[in-house]
Amino acid sequence: MRKYRFWMICVLAVSLFGVACGGGEEAAAPERAAAPEPAPAPAAGSGGITGVITYANGDADTAISMDADPVCVGLNAEGAETQTITGAEGKLANVFVYIKSGLSGSFPVSAEAAVLDQQGCMYAPHVSGVQVGQTVVIRNSDPTLHNVHALPTVNAEFNKGQPFQNMEFEHTFDKSEVMVRFKCDVHPWMSSYMGVVEHPFFAVSADDGSYAIDGVPAGTYTVEAWHETLGTQTMEVTVGDSAVAAASFDFAPAG
Repeated sequence: MRKYRFWMICVLAVSLFGVACGGGEEAAAPERAAAPEPAPAPAAGSGGITGVITYANGDADTAISMDADPVCVGLNAEGAETQTITGAEGKLANVFVYIKSGLSGSFPVSAEAAVLDQQGCMYAPHVSGVQVGQTVVIRNSDPTLHNVHALPTVNAEFNKGQPFQNMEFEHTFDKSEVMVRFKCDVHPWMSSYMGVVEHPFFAVSADDGSYAIDGVPAGTYTVEAWHETLGTQTMEVTVGDSAVAAASFDFAPAG
């Protein structure tokens, strides 16, 4: 009877207080290995990098003949020009500027899709940037046949036709690459360039040559500016907390 009461008390103690009974000794709970702590995410930056891209050579874009496709002619009643050397006088647009080295850690991929459109038988934008793993929506807004032929050297090549207006498909790049060239085999004047990087710290210069990269963590970085015919330039900059570093580039004709 006493033994029965002893075990009843044990059962009650276990249920209420988690006390172990048996043989007068406390049973040790098995030890579990501690789960590894996740690596800390890079701190959100409060700094930035800004600058102006200049080019005083005087070269200009040239007219494009679209006579091979009457639809393209009709979509460009005032004509069209190449987008290679463009921008206000003395300024250079379509320069891809990005942090080439100096960053540490990994950065979340943007949930916002980038869009590469075909408008007026031209790629829009002519130069752009995305993160590795970011969705790229490739669209045909023209009422004529286009084909999207990507010519990377690190990522996988692809070539997809879009014969009807408003057709689109999605693509992601799984490796960094500066730059990936796009062309249209139907319309040989069509081209576009996309920088693929591991982080969100990039920009493309506007018509006035200006660019701005926001949210940069404090640190010292190598910044590269890329142009499709004028080559690349690099500069080292130091970004402080809540401070904006200046990095302007002056391009000259290649060679």
